[in-house]
This record gives sequence, structure tokens and C-alpha cells, in this order.
Amino acid sequence: MSMHVSIRKQMVSADRHFALDIDFDSASRRIALFGPSGAGKSLTLRAIAGLLAPDSGRIVLNGRTLFDADAGIDVRPQERRVAYLFQEYALFPHLTVGQNIAFGLSRGWRNPRRGAVHPEAQRWIDAFGLADIVGNYPAEISGGQKQRVALARALVAQPDIVLLDEPFSALDPALRARMRAELRTLQASLDVPMLVISHDPADVEALGDHVLEIREGRIFGSGTSRHHPPVYAPVSAHVA
Repeated sequence: MSMHVSIRKQMVSADRHFALDIDFDSASRRIALFGPSGAGKSLTLRAIAGLLAPDSGRIVLNGRTLFDADAGIDVRPQERRVAYLFQEYALFPHLTVGQNIAFGLSRGWRNPRRGAVHPEAQRWIDAFGLADIVGNYPAEISGGQKQRVALARALVAQPDIVLLDEPFSALDPALRARMRAELRTLQASLDVPMLVISHDPADVEALGDHVLEIREGRIFGSGTSRHHPPVYAPVSAHVA
């Protein structure tokens, strides 16, 4: 996996001026963006996913250019092969677990049929151990199950990378620790790159091999983190 991100974006509101200036390269399959709230982590993820257009720069994933301001390239979000998991998982409350997972396989706005399960959706239902709740609605399942459903829905589209936006931020400490461990186990068993953003060092330690610290819209340092505290290098020394 290879990722190159070099983007700039000026964000101006009535009471704030924020400059995003992100530049990094990574060959890791487990990338973590670490930093405080308001540092620019979510803005960076949105730019990679195609939900935010930078003012300038380039985004290249596995040699495929997703955005290039100078060349006029801005691939539509649905064509980027990038899965974005929101903080609250954004499951459709009126659809069952099976329908949620299969939703991205249906063209147009028609919901998948409740009783039928697409073979590609069944693969991930089995992989994540969701067969017993496939007919349940999101309100009827646990937080850990919701996370697995959201991941299954993301992976059914066969993305090149999965982006996770503060996946545990709304959880109490005990549940956060349990779901962090569960996601780490899933991450180790899946052959798909992931980029997670968090302000919690424990998330970074569990889920990131290549760690990028972001402060005030810029990459402050990069390093590795796997079963030991991150050791940051200057931003000019990109760690792959």
C-alpha cells in the first residue's frame, strides 16, 4: 500500500481562520493520525475521501491519483474506492443488519430486499460473525456489533483503504477498551489498509504502525507505534 498526501486548504468562518497544510507519504497498511481536537485530522480524512476539496495539492493512493489541483483531477467520492466510517457508524436505522451491509451493492436508491442476501454481503456477514443478527435493526444490537456491521458494509465494496474517524470517541472507557481490542483483532485478520484518526494515545498504540502527529493543521512528526510508545521523527523524515 502506498499513499501520498500533500494538500492545503484555508478554512475561514466568522470567528476562526484555520490553515490545513498536510504533507506525508506512507507505505504502511495501518496508519494513525494522532492529535488534539481541532488539529485538522477529520479535515484530512474528508479530503482523502473526496468530501472536501483542497485548495491545492495532490492525493495519490496506490499510484492512482485521486486529487491533483494543477491537473484538474478530483475523482468523485463514490469512485475513489475509499471507505469512510463516521464516528457514529451512520447505519440506516430502518434497514436490517443484512440490508445495511448489502446497501452499497445496490444501484440507485432502492433498498436491498430484506430476505435476500447478496453473496458478497454474506461473505462479510460470516467473516464478522453476524449471521445471528442479520435480521435485526441497528437499535437492537450492541455497540461492538454496530462497529462490525459498519466495517462489513465498508468492506463489501472492496475499497483500497478504510478511513476511521475517531471510532471510539462517544464510548465510555470500558466499552472503548473492549471495542479497541476487537477492532485490533479484526484489523490483524483483514487484508485491507486502514487509516484511523484519534486523540487517544491508546487508540494509536493499538491500531497504528505508522503514526503521524498533527497539530494546528500540520504534520508535526512521524514514527512507528506497535506495542511501544511512538518515537517521532522530524516531519522532513517521512517514515514509511
